[in-house]
Order: sequence, then C-alpha cells, then structure tokens
Amino acid sequence: MNTHKNYDTIIIGGGPAGSTAATLIAQQGYRVLLLERETEPTFKIGESLIPATYWTFKRLGMLKKLRESHFPQKFSVQFFTRTGKATNPFYFFETNPHESAITWQVLRSEFDQMLLDNATEKGVEVRWGVSVRKVLFEGDKALGVVAQNGKNGNLETIHGHVIVDSTGQRSLIGRQLDLNTFEPNLKKASLFTHYEDGYRDEGLDEGATLILHTEDKDSWFWSIPLPYNRTSIGVVGELDYLLQNRREQNGKLNAQKIFDEELEKCQPLKQRLEGAKQLFPIQTTKDFSYRASRIAGENWVLIGDAFGFLDPVYSTGLFLALKSGEMAADVIVDAFRSNDFSGTKLGSWGQVFVDGMEAFRKLVYAFYTKEFSFARFLTEYPEHLGGIVDILSGDVYRRDVTHIFPDMSKMCYFPPEVPLEQTTNENSIAKM
Repeated sequence: MNTHKNYDTIIIGGGPAGSTAATLIAQQGYRVLLLERETEPTFKIGESLIPATYWTFKRLGMLKKLRESHFPQKFSVQFFTRTGKATNPFYFFETNPHESAITWQVLRSEFDQMLLDNATEKGVEVRWGVSVRKVLFEGDKALGVVAQNGKNGNLETIHGHVIVDSTGQRSLIGRQLDLNTFEPNLKKASLFTHYEDGYRDEGLDEGATLILHTEDKDSWFWSIPLPYNRTSIGVVGELDYLLQNRREQNGKLNAQKIFDEELEKCQPLKQRLEGAKQLFPIQTTKDFSYRASRIAGENWVLIGDAFGFLDPVYSTGLFLALKSGEMAADVIVDAFRSNDFSGTKLGSWGQVFVDGMEAFRKLVYAFYTKEFSFARFLTEYPEHLGGIVDILSGDVYRRDVTHIFPDMSKMCYFPPEVPLEQTTNENSIAKM
C-alpha cells in the first residue's frame, strides 16, 4: 500500500458539488486532489438548472462556456393540473430582469465533464477511475482516505488537511459515521428515461421545465428538454404506490409497465410524446429525501447529495450541489488562513445552507398536499407571486422568501424544521 501526504484538500467525487469546491479552493493557491471512481462522466438524472446557479458559474468562470454550449435555454417552469390544464408559466424574469434569469437544461455527462475540465484548468489534480474505500479517522478528525485504483486494484493511503465528501447518494462519510436520516413524510420513488422527438412549445417556452400531475394526483411527471432533440421524462410518486404495491405475482417489478400505466393518467404529456422514441429502458430510484445530521467535523465536510437531497420537483439538486460546494470552499479557504480545521469552523456555513434548503422543503410539502393549489393560493394571496418565483429561481440565499409561508401554512402542513447538530458524538465515530 502506497502513501502520499502532500495535499491540502482531497475531494471525493467528481460531480458538480465536488468540482465546484475543488475549483474554488485551487483558485486560491491550495493543492487539491479530486478522486472520481468512474473512468468518464456517465448518465445521471438531475438535468435542470435554476437561475441562481448563475452566481456560482460566474465565480467558476463557466458562464461563457455555458452560453456557447448547445444546452437549451430555460426561462420558466410550468405546472399542469390533474385535469390537464396548464397554468401560466412562472417566468423567472418577472421578478429578476438580470441576465441571471436565463439558465440551461443540461445533459449531465457533458455538463459534468465541462465542470471537471474547468477544474483541471484552474489547477485541480483530477484522477479518474479511483474509488475511495474509506475515510481514515482519529476520533472525529479526518486524516485521509484509502483509495483503490480501478486499473490495477492497488490500494493507496492519501493524506490531506481537509477531506470533502462529494460522493452523492453513496454518502461515504455519512454512512461511515451513521449520520443520514430520511425524511419520514417524503418516501418517494421515481421511474425515468429519455425520449427523442417529443413535442416542444415554441419561443420562450421551448426550454421550459414542465411539471404535470396525473389525473388522480397520486404521481407527477417531469419533462425537461435536452440537446439532440431529447427530452428527459420521469414520474414520481409515493414509494408504496409506485413500486411496492405494483409487483408482479412472481415478485418482480415491471418498471416499463408501471411507467406506461402512469403515463396513461397524464394525457397532456402522452400527447407530447406521440411518435417519440424511448431511448433506453426505464430506470428507477427510491427513498431519495434524506439529510445528514451534521455537515462537518474536524478536518471533514459534506457537500451536495452526500449531505442531503430534497426532491426532484423544483430541480433544486444541481443548485444545492453547486451552492454547497461554493459555500464549503469559502469556509475551507478561510480555515487554511486561520489554521482552524475544527468542526465548528468547517461547519460554520451549514445552518445558513440548511435554512435555504428549508424554503425549498416547505414548497415541496405544499406541492405534495393534494388539496393545495398554487393557482388558488395566488388568487387568495397575489402578493406572494414574487416570493414563489424567487424560490423557484433559487434566490433563497439572496432574498428573504420566508414571508410567504405563514399564509401558505393555512392551506398545507409544514413539518418542524430540524436544525443541524453542532456537537460531536465521538462514540458514533469509527476510530480507524
């Protein structure tokens, strides 16, 4: 087993959160190693950006590259009711006349590659095909990682001052330290694929994300336009409804059959897909609403999906990944300057980040309340249109959006907020 000890920061995982943190730390002159277990970017779900990502892209130096890309521009999100009626689109520029109101729909394999190429340009050492088997701890202090080279299988111990977990739902540190808790009222599952040659609206609406309820409102579909005339289509519903209670007599799951049955209950989307070609078999994911109880400890930090994931409905995943990478990077750089790598220091951005997630979380609960309707809510409280568009745009860290929730709570239930744990429980930490 080889040992290498020369890195300031080790980033585990090359998704958007990891590449963002790596780039911003390296730009300040620190030696950053990013380890990605895949040998090249692969297909991933989570393809829609929201406008507030603009400010992170500006810091990364990515705006010009995105403007020159073939990714469809996104100006709005539009909802369809259970009866098939389309609501008025929520145009982001209605509350934000800045160019940041325009964003993109991305093919993840290409988008992730762009971010990693940018990280390399900014001085990050990126190693592909290297899987981190575990993080090494001494008490609560992270010391390094044990990594395995995919080509020869060799193990290597690599040390760094700060270890950043950006492993997505794999959540390496979260699982190793038993930090993850699932959202009890959001036990959802999704089935998804890509289509080619589906119908798109024209003009400003061509790149819109569509959110379509099924007729019984037991599930909903997303429709996200992508390059190459592709459209990402997925259906989301309660885990028991969508998967557990739909198994065949032999116990097997026919994902294609379930997907087709739900599509029959969503006529506006079915009409848009007439004549379209499904490009690959239906894929599934489940139990995706979770959050770690802590966001950092001594010499370690969680970012992106390694810390938590809410729900796909408002396309917040990529935004929260990018934002967490940015916020964590700033704190890590400050930790080097002050020589303070305590959990208190490295986690000092955590509650602010969670407060922003909470705004999205409340809107998610409103969406899943069958009796709730955005149209009815805005008819009764038209003064809250700007607040809703701000949240859909991702302006939860730049503007106060909380003023809409007291009135919204009259129409739906919001579970209590769960603050981050601030103390260290060393008994729960594996000493390795």
